[in-house]
Amino acid sequence: MTGEPDLAEARRRLAEAQGRVVAALVAGAAVPAGFDPDRMRVQALSLIAKRRGIVARLRPDAAAAAGADLAAEFAAYARSRSAPPPGYRADADDFAAWLRDRGRMPDPPRKPRWWSRLLP
Repeated sequence: MTGEPDLAEARRRLAEAQGRVVAALVAGAAVPAGFDPDRMRVQALSLIAKRRGIVARLRPDAAAAAGADLAAEFAAYARSRSAPPPGYRADADDFAAWLRDRGRMPDPPRKPRWWSRLLP
């Protein structure tokens, strides 16, 4: 079974290479050798635009709060993260919190306490 260690090493190297490509696309890491930096930049921008569109559908309040600056605000938010959060809902909620931290979005309304409906 001399081929098994070689296969495991090849898989490890492939996983590392894939990790470098993903990091370049979503986290702003350096473009790996052998890839066209311009194409990687365009693809990274496309992925940010896709996330922005989904986030705007999930959290229209955040999109409205960002207004005409939505593209710039979301790009700045995306650059501030080392990786996107797991799932679009988390991404949308994180973006809303990011806007709130910068004073671009009001705090969410407080939910009334269950007992408040008993008060006159």
